[in-house]
Amino acid sequence: MITIYHNPRCSKSREGLQFLELEGKPFTTVKYLNELLTKEELTTLIKKLGIAPIELVRTKEKIWISDYKGKELTDSEVIEAMLQHPNLIERPIVVNGDKAVVARPAEKIKDIL
Repeated sequence: MITIYHNPRCSKSREGLQFLELEGKPFTTVKYLNELLTKEELTTLIKKLGIAPIELVRTKEKIWISDYKGKELTDSEVIEAMLQHPNLIERPIVVNGDKAVVARPAEKIKDIL
């Protein structure tokens, strides 16, 4: 089953959702700002993406700049920051089985279908 971690207020996230709809494949939508991720879920997503936690952070967000920018954080501390401030999580994330992509641009979804 395909899952998209989606923020309806984000145009790139809406593009990812539209891409999946046009593909016609069944998928589930997780509005991760409302359905908060657990530490285990976020860690699993990062592993599926094959990236370091910092690579999933939206470093231009105000909260990142004011509270975290310039600090040397461990992977665990970066994950905690994303858990406390889910708007820091890059979006959309699309998962298909053991594969995942940050769908920016939306065409990256093709890589995991």
